[in-house]
Amino acid sequence: MRLEDNVKEAKVSIRDLSLSFGGVVVVSNLSMDIPEGELWALIGPNGAGKTSLINCITGFYHPQKGNIFFEGRDITRLNSVKRSKIGIARTFQNIELYNSLSVLDNLMAARHNHMNYGALSAGIYFGRARRQEIEHREKVEDIIELLELEHVRKSIVGSLAYGLRKRVDLGRALASEPTLLLLDEPMAGMNVEEKEDMARFILDVRELWNTTIIIVEHDMGIVMDISDWICVLDFGLEIAKGKPEEIRHNENVIKAYLGDET
Repeated sequence: MRLEDNVKEAKVSIRDLSLSFGGVVVVSNLSMDIPEGELWALIGPNGAGKTSLINCITGFYHPQKGNIFFEGRDITRLNSVKRSKIGIARTFQNIELYNSLSVLDNLMAARHNHMNYGALSAGIYFGRARRQEIEHREKVEDIIELLELEHVRKSIVGSLAYGLRKRVDLGRALASEPTLLLLDEPMAGMNVEEKEDMARFILDVRELWNTTIIIVEHDMGIVMDISDWICVLDFGLEIAKGKPEEIRHNENVIKAYLGDET
């Protein structure tokens, strides 16, 4: 199969991507094709370039070299707002929410890309504005039910426990109806029960909406259980790529995590 065919068929294609800050290379000549509907994990030691790669895909960083394709379209020079509008959403390592607003209001705010009524309609809350508000509210209520947030739907986000705020952060990303969802350490700081719940929610999202998911996660047990494919980075370089069972026994991966005894 030709290179161009891979780009057209994949949900996301990355070609020879390189990113550096000054003299520090954080992503080096990286290429991958992620099919639609699959769940890919990015793993590697701290500083391996995982979050930097996500920042490139979402438009927060602009690589010095290489290209990023989304559904066959070159989005390398597209800004982050436009990438959000075409179906790319993310969560953050550090939770990025409106802490003074309720759970419901946070999720409704993420629907802005789908709102197309004017200021006059919004001001008098009639006609199109009212109909769309009802539609957006129904979408948000579905997400609240999916993530089991009914009991805190009217609670102020800043007052919630950490695990619940991470769940709201996922809900905020889902509210934009992404077809590509990037999760940056969605289970960091959670206890075992919270991690199991989050893993279940992520799998539900993929199954219900056929969402393509890229996840950065340090819990190898979770990664091995839920991922279709795993890409391992170390100092910005890809050192392994494959199915979970292949990665589990890969010598280069073991050395990257545990060090070379020689």
